[in-house]
Parts: sequence; structure tokens; C-alpha cells
Amino acid sequence: MAGEIAEERDVAAAGAGVPRGRTRWGSFALAALAAVPVLVVGLLVVALAAFALADDEEVGRFVAEEAGCGRALGFGGAALPAGAEAESCTVAHGADTAYTAVFRMPRADVRDWLAGTYPDAPAPRTVCADADADLCLDVGLSTEDLPAAAEAHAVQVTADHQDARTTLVRFSAFTLWHRPAGDAEKRGAA
Repeated sequence: MAGEIAEERDVAAAGAGVPRGRTRWGSFALAALAAVPVLVVGLLVVALAAFALADDEEVGRFVAEEAGCGRALGFGGAALPAGAEAESCTVAHGADTAYTAVFRMPRADVRDWLAGTYPDAPAPRTVCADADADLCLDVGLSTEDLPAAAEAHAVQVTADHQDARTTLVRFSAFTLWHRPAGDAEKRGAA
């Protein structure tokens, strides 16, 4: 009997301060739930710091590399015009692919080259977003004026007349990550 009384006293002492029908697990669960947001915020701060300190190449941003000018122009359905001198051609890959080509060509041939390369495109504009450009042409963004052989979804060309005989041409051909529905069918691609 004395053993039973001692056992009842130990049970009563162990439950002191805990309301009847509850356990100490409730406060543990509450503490664990409170720690989750703190951990999430801490991980976000660490990720943001790592992103800010990382090099562009480490986080997968677009990094331009040299490319063949024939490939850069061909991506947009064009070719280097006769008498042109290529200066630089690059490609950048990521969610989209973007090729650029910079070349000089005879000023008298620019409009004919654009009309021959993009016969379905509107005439080049003389008021351009690039203040240095004398002519500009945007094709393929929302129209069907790109050649069927073009891999690009859009092409932008600006021409800056350097002097009476020479024009600096900046050519950009790129894909769009979110391409408008039905665009491939319009151009005959599968």
C-alpha cells in the first residue's frame, strides 16, 4: 500500500502545472510552428546574399559569345550583303536565343538589301528609338514578314549613316520565350 501511495504522489507531481486533459506537447508544437517562418526568412536572406555576390555566369544569365556572322544573320533569315565588312557577331543563350551582327556596308545599298531580305516587311522607318539610327526596321514581332527559313521570332535592324558612302548596320535576331499562339503555323513551321 505504501508503494501505491508513493506512486500516486509521483504521478501528481509530474502533472503539476499542466491543466487536466492537456500535455506538454502543445507548447512544443507551438514553438516548432513559430520557428518555421524564421527559418524560411533566414533561407531567403542567405539565397539573396548568394545571388548578389555571384558572378553573372554562375546564376545563368545571358552571356554573349562570339558567333559566325553567317550564322547570326542566317538566324534572322538574312545574309551579309555584298560589299559589307563584318565587325562583330555574337550569340547569347538562355530562355531565349539572341544573335547580333554589326557590319558596315555601302550606304546606297541599305534600302535594297532590307527590301530584298524582307520583301513582306514594311518600309524602314526614319524615326527610331535609337536616336543615332537613320533607318530602322522591326520584323516578325506581330506580323508575318519574316522569311520561312528564319529561325528567329523577331528581327530588329538599325542603320546609322557614317558618311556619304558608309552605313553602320546593327542586326539583332532573337527568339521569344513566350511566342504568340499560332505564330509557327503562320510561317509554315511545325
